[in-house]
Amino acid sequence: MIRLSDLGQVYIVCGKADLRKGIDGLAILIKEQFELDPFSGKVFLFCGGSKDRFKALYWDGQGFWLLYKRFENGKMNWPRNQNEVQALSAKQVDWLMKGFAISPKIKNTKAREFY
Repeated sequence: MIRLSDLGQVYIVCGKADLRKGIDGLAILIKEQFELDPFSGKVFLFCGGSKDRFKALYWDGQGFWLLYKRFENGKMNWPRNQNEVQALSAKQVDWLMKGFAISPKIKNTKAREFY
């Protein structure tokens, strides 16, 4: 298995992206919509509407890598905030690849009193 966090800082492009786009289309999206440098050596993750597949765009200094993964069992818990990019920690990338949310939800553990 490829550990995306080993390649460099991983950024998640929140919301739904058009996965029909290739390297050039995704690089332009990173540059124009988010004002980030696609040639920076960072990994950018994009997800389509079904949330069972994603693309990763990565510049290694000599060329672009476009990685595509489809999950056969289950879906990812992809953030929905459109027009936002978030930097992820290595742990958050691992959670995402396992189908968990990148931000764990805290349950209200307050004890209830019944009368």
